[in-house]
Amino acid sequence: MNASYTKKAIDFFESQGCAVRVRTMEDSYEVNQEIENFKWADLVFFQTPLNWMGVSWSFKKYIDEVFSAGMMGELSAGDGRSREEPKKNYGLGGKLKGKYMISVTANAPEEAFRNPEETFFNGISEDELLNPMHLNFQWFGLKALPTFMSYDVMKNPQINQDFKRFDQHLNLHFNTKSNE
Repeated sequence: MNASYTKKAIDFFESQGCAVRVRTMEDSYEVNQEIENFKWADLVFFQTPLNWMGVSWSFKKYIDEVFSAGMMGELSAGDGRSREEPKKNYGLGGKLKGKYMISVTANAPEEAFRNPEETFFNGISEDELLNPMHLNFQWFGLKALPTFMSYDVMKNPQINQDFKRFDQHLNLHFNTKSNE
């Protein structure tokens, strides 16, 4: 499913006239080139399965390697604080000016989120669950766009409906042709 969502996103952005660069976590990559890709991008689209309440190990490893290498210089000027104001602006040193969107496939049903009666998530939203990833991207200056989630993909998949919702989500938030 994640490969299908990635393909749909590539097709969509190319149909909008966007230049697209693709990185899958299974591929080998060169850290400095990935830093250049982040600097180049106006929009970064992340597609991931929800693995143990976060992103996959390969995605986390990629983020650790690339973001750590870009921490002091290329992607960020440090943690945003200054010697004059050491208690202010933590996390605001990012140099990137683009936006990002996370798209997730999850085994959890939609009803498990934002529902205080569901004891596992205790009423938190999808974005609250993904908050560590949002903070990583925001650290480098990227601005969040609405998250997309495909729910219950293992026990009760609704693939055709999810693909339609995904197309609607992309059109709503990125359709540059209708925004001109």
